Amino acid sequence: MEKRLLYTLLTLGVLLFTGCGSSGQESGDAASPAATPQEESQPAATDSAAASASASPATSAPASDQGPTVLFLGDSITAGYGLEPEQAFPALLDARLDSLGVEARLINGGLSGETSAGGLRRIDWLLRQPIDVLVLELGGNDGLRGVDLASTRANLQGIIDRVRESNPQTVIVVAGMMIPTNLGQEYTTSFANIFPELAEENDAILIPFLLDGIGGVDSLMQGDQIHPNAAGHRAAARLVEPYLLEALNAVPES
Repeated sequence: MEKRLLYTLLTLGVLLFTGCGSSGQESGDAASPAATPQEESQPAATDSAAASASASPATSAPASDQGPTVLFLGDSITAGYGLEPEQAFPALLDARLDSLGVEARLINGGLSGETSAGGLRRIDWLLRQPIDVLVLELGGNDGLRGVDLASTRANLQGIIDRVRESNPQTVIVVAGMMIPTNLGQEYTTSFANIFPELAEENDAILIPFLLDGIGGVDSLMQGDQIHPNAAGHRAAARLVEPYLLEALNAVPES
């Protein structure tokens, strides 16, 4: 069985996830100023080019012989920042599906530094090809930058709405994220609640926390203590696998 894992990895910044700040530096340094909620709501001048560059390999490649198409829409966790493309958890899941004899076409739409607003701006381009499953892994940067929670929720809901408008039968998987309490317990708790609430409201599958058992574990993190290393991505793939299989089983037969 031949399947292609299609990568759309760009280096427009670094995702800063649980326990980290936001940065535009390649090293993942948390010293750079965070974007304001107002900045988050404005389209970036390079977004069109970024979407085109990230989606082009997928749209130009021939379709797989069989099986549903899965889009992983995320930030540098999905993109596999600091690793070879085949070490990122979507690639590991692709290999795992092969070993299980499960037909599927996986597209890695991870983009380092991505926010919910950026994902919303990219989704229409990515939907130029039909998808059957969306794994939505966005919002971490929003929380770390203190973006208005209503804005983050609206952006994530907007992505889901666009996907469902394109194909009402698309199975949605929402990857939960958590942030540290430096912005206050109320903000932190409300942020974490966005993901299960979105999953419930949209009849989506919920991954409670994508980095459960990974974040903060030295042996699973890169030297920057921000991004999972190869072992961390293997752990993430094991965590995501049952949710992905559930989603694939829920795809209606064509």
